[in-house]
Order: sequence, then C-alpha cells, then structure tokens
Amino acid sequence: MLFLPVWLVDILLYVIAIGMVASFVAGVVTMYIWIMRRVMARMQDRYGPNRYGPFGVLQAVADPMKLLFKEDIIPAKADQILHPLAPVIVLAGSLMVWAVIPWGPGIAITDLPVALLYIIAWGGLPTLGFLLAGWASYNKYALIGGMRAAAQFVSYEIPGVLAVLTPVLLAGTMSLQGIVQRQAEIGWFILYFPVGPLAFVLFVISGLAEANQTPFDLVEAESELTAGYHVEYSGIRWGLFQLAEYANVFALSTVGATLFLGGWLAPPLPGLDLIPPYVWTFGKAAAIMFVFVWVRSTLPRFRYDQLMQFAWKGLLPVALLNLGLAAVGMALLPGVLAR
Repeated sequence: MLFLPVWLVDILLYVIAIGMVASFVAGVVTMYIWIMRRVMARMQDRYGPNRYGPFGVLQAVADPMKLLFKEDIIPAKADQILHPLAPVIVLAGSLMVWAVIPWGPGIAITDLPVALLYIIAWGGLPTLGFLLAGWASYNKYALIGGMRAAAQFVSYEIPGVLAVLTPVLLAGTMSLQGIVQRQAEIGWFILYFPVGPLAFVLFVISGLAEANQTPFDLVEAESELTAGYHVEYSGIRWGLFQLAEYANVFALSTVGATLFLGGWLAPPLPGLDLIPPYVWTFGKAAAIMFVFVWVRSTLPRFRYDQLMQFAWKGLLPVALLNLGLAAVGMALLPGVLAR
C-alpha cells in the first residue's frame, strides 16, 4: 500500500468502506426481517419463526440461503437485458443513500454539504427500476404494478420532501452532520417545536409509502396484481427486490433519526454521554423501525383511490402549511432559530 499512488489508495479505501456498509446493511436487514416476523406474530396472537435455532433465529439465515439456490427464471418474451438489470437499479438506489448517513461526529463515508439533496436524488432511482421491472417482464400484471409503484412513490415523495425541508430550513444547512450539530447547539425541542413533530409524522407516513409498507403496499396487492412488478422474478433477483425494500426501511429510519431525533446526540442525562454515538443513532433508527412494524401489524391496506387521495388531498396541504409555519417562525424569531 505504501507504494501505491494516493488516488488509488483513496479509491481502495472507499471500496472497502462501501463493502463494509453493504455487508452491515444486509446483516441488519436479515435480522430486521426475523424481528419483524416475531413482533408481528406477537401483536397478532400467532406463532412466528420458532423452529430453526433458538426462537427461530436461524430462519433469518435459511431464507436467504434458499433464495441463493433457487432457479433464476426469465420469461422467454421478457427483455433479456432490462429484466435482470431492474433489481440491480432498485438495490443501487437504496444502498447509495448510505454513503452520507452519519453515525457520529465525522463517522460517515463522506460528508457532503448537500447530503439531503443527494439522498433525495438517489431515493428516486428505485422508481425507474420498478417501471423497468414491470415493463421488461412482458406481463400485464407486472406492468400495472410498475405503473402503480411509480405513481405511488412520486405522490408520497412530494410531502416527504416538504417534511424534511423543515429541519433544513430551521438548521440552515443540507448537511446531515450540520443539522445534528445545530440540534446540539440549541436543542431539538427549541429548534423544531411546534412544526417539528408534525414534520416528523409526515416523514414517517411518507416513508411507509416510499418503502412499500402496509397500509401503502398497493404496489403488490396480491388480490389484484398477484405480486405486482416482481411477479416474473424468482430466486436471488426476487431477493434483491426484498433486500432493497427493507434496506430502504432502515435508511429512512436512520435519516429520520438524524433529522428529527438528534442523530447520535444522547439525552441530557448524567452518564448517557458515555455510550458511543453510533449506538444512539442505531437505537433511534430501531425505534422508528419498530413503528413501521407496529403499523404494518395493525392497519389494513388502503384502496388505491384512498391511497392517492390521502397523498394529494391530505398530506400535501398539511406539509405545505407546516413548511409555511416554519418559514414564518424563522422570520418572527430570527434570534432563536436563524444562524
């Protein structure tokens, strides 16, 4: 390594960091699926995985192994290039977000001054993958599922973006590190009240729709579209769609914890600051992920017309009003909120 040029060393370090993050995300997703199944079973008064290993923990290993060895089938009339490429595009969009998520002061692959804009840009890439998956499968149900996915994600991305603009406006930066540091300076309650809690609720609801979680999982809608956009996928390619979906849940939870819950900041109680910062980030993200599981376990699925009306007639006006109140607060209380 000492004889390599500096630029090559930088590339190798980035590759190693990306590999570590991808492995970490895959491991967390695997355990999240097991925990989700156990928690949902408890909430719905039924059995979850309980056969393989203690409390069924080895089920989390058996499922991905089964997908690895299943036959990968591509329909004869499907597009032989775009059909295999679609799950890669979806997964790439979900994993690229992790390049800027901070786990502590300076603990991130990179700290971009426009990190939130980067997340929003890459977060829109999976929509293209869903459309390609539906169109390239040469299946009418898959095509309708892909079109539904695009309509749903675009609709709920707008109130979600408006929600995250609230902490950006109040903190005066789009850097995730900068937003957490701003919360450390004046406290998240002072920074965000009263518009912050509403923005957080809007973010969580939009995140449920963006991650295709119940009650917003109309993209699949088994009773209408069999499995939706991925009906013609099997084996590891189907597994890549699932990995991207749950990696998106983890990413949204971590971004929400960073923007609204102080990220790696510990509560102002004696001794809590001794806990490593990345533990606080992960713990707050896990709390938001639990909310995702809770909602998934209790609420029924929307009808598609209800889904779209809720986004455009419900969330969007509230998000615009909340952002307007944040702007008014910045104008009226510049000494408290402005830099």
